[in-house]
Amino acid sequence: MIMVVLDGHTLNPGDLSWEGIKNQGELIVYDRTSEDEIVDRCQGAEVIFTNKTPLKKAEIQQLPDLKFIGVLATGYNVVDTAFAKSRNIMVSNVPGYGTSSVVQMTFALLLELCLHVQQHSESVHAGDWTKSPDFCYWNYPLVELAGKTIGIIGFGSIGQRVADVASAFGMEVIGHSRRQTDQYHRKNFRWVALQELLEQSDVVSLHCPITPETNGLINKASLAKMKKTAFLLNTSRGPLVVDQDLAEALNTNTIAGAGIDVLSVEPPVDGNILFKARNCVITPHIAWATKEARNRLMDIAAANLAAYLSGNPVNLVN
Repeated sequence: MIMVVLDGHTLNPGDLSWEGIKNQGELIVYDRTSEDEIVDRCQGAEVIFTNKTPLKKAEIQQLPDLKFIGVLATGYNVVDTAFAKSRNIMVSNVPGYGTSSVVQMTFALLLELCLHVQQHSESVHAGDWTKSPDFCYWNYPLVELAGKTIGIIGFGSIGQRVADVASAFGMEVIGHSRRQTDQYHRKNFRWVALQELLEQSDVVSLHCPITPETNGLINKASLAKMKKTAFLLNTSRGPLVVDQDLAEALNTNTIAGAGIDVLSVEPPVDGNILFKARNCVITPHIAWATKEARNRLMDIAAANLAAYLSGNPVNLVN
């Protein structure tokens, strides 16, 4: 059985092992694959693994031996799952592997906005503390989280873990989700409508999927409802936010700051408007990428393949 990994470098730049997958067949790993290389590279393959390389109808229909597609991620919009199903091709994804890491990044961004750790460190290294007439100084406003309200949009496993950490910081938690699960155990939590969440939150954190309803959810109108002192966090999906509207809101002091790990186009175009926006912390879609999370992803992907080969497939998305 021939197995092909189309874009293995992001998951495994060399610090992990493919052994769990390699043990199950003849494995060919490509670091990166352009769209016009997909069909040639996958001829004869029964199994294809992809992270962000698209497998659409045009490619799938030219691969008669293909039986299983393993998406090396939780999101699977890069695959035409409906067409794959019509060809009896199973598609699996890897849910839940990065929850802890994404929660950690969410608060890394928030704490940077609250305390400006990097800027203060750079100031110290530049000699400003040495020259200071006082025993301490600060160049930016410092914000304490205790007593503040965090509004979480999307209350699945990641959103709930964010709520746990926020509670540990002494924050009040409000949530908005398409499905309201029982959160009776949370003493500092309540469900609210989206407008109330935007109006009442000191921090708005996005943890929802991209759907027709959520695409562009954070736009000029929704940003205008937020407090001028509020922070926006996005460690979920870039298209949830309209870049132009967020940049305008930051530059006009409509909101106080933003911490984002994802953008609407990745990699971003040169000169993305958010690069020069006021008080906007941007990281290159790395919330999922701790070695621990990537190792879990690799293990689950190998287990998905083993389950398919045993006739008991798991984590199917079609």
